[in-house]
Amino acid sequence: MGADGHPLTIRGLIDDDWAPIAELTNHYILHTSVHFSTDPVSVEELREGWEPYRVRYPFLVATLDDRFAGFAKASRWRERDAYAWTCETSIYLCDHIHGRGLGRRFYAALLDECRRRGFESAIGGVTLPNDRSVRLHRDLGFVDAGVVRRAGWKFGAWHDVGFYQLMLGDAQPPRPFEP
Repeated sequence: MGADGHPLTIRGLIDDDWAPIAELTNHYILHTSVHFSTDPVSVEELREGWEPYRVRYPFLVATLDDRFAGFAKASRWRERDAYAWTCETSIYLCDHIHGRGLGRRFYAALLDECRRRGFESAIGGVTLPNDRSVRLHRDLGFVDAGVVRRAGWKFGAWHDVGFYQLMLGDAQPPRPFEP
């Protein structure tokens, strides 16, 4: 149950989720500086882009009262092999879920799945200013890892990106990846 008594369901991605994921992603692309893409994405683009990574990186969907509420995913942080145990995490929520304290529970579920998959750390990038997202990351134990000034140009303005890191592992040598 969510903080307000409504059932929040968190589950793995299924094929039927791609359409609402594309719709939400395009909302963030077209109306916010949170997502740095400038062109809308199609269901096919999202599905095909995810396919090579689906076994390694978690992708979760949340529903509230059986209504799509958002998605959270981990992805590759950097390309070189030595970075394989650090992931970048993202969470995108629909307007009807904001402000209920449910995003924290949803993001925590993603982080637990990253731990289960053996990741050592998670990196969250936040377009600044974004007090809500910064607070969410800090509340979950992320620490400030730095700010890249004027990292992106969107809607006629420069935007900084803050990076936050959470240690997930136990600093042991990584075990072989097991899907």
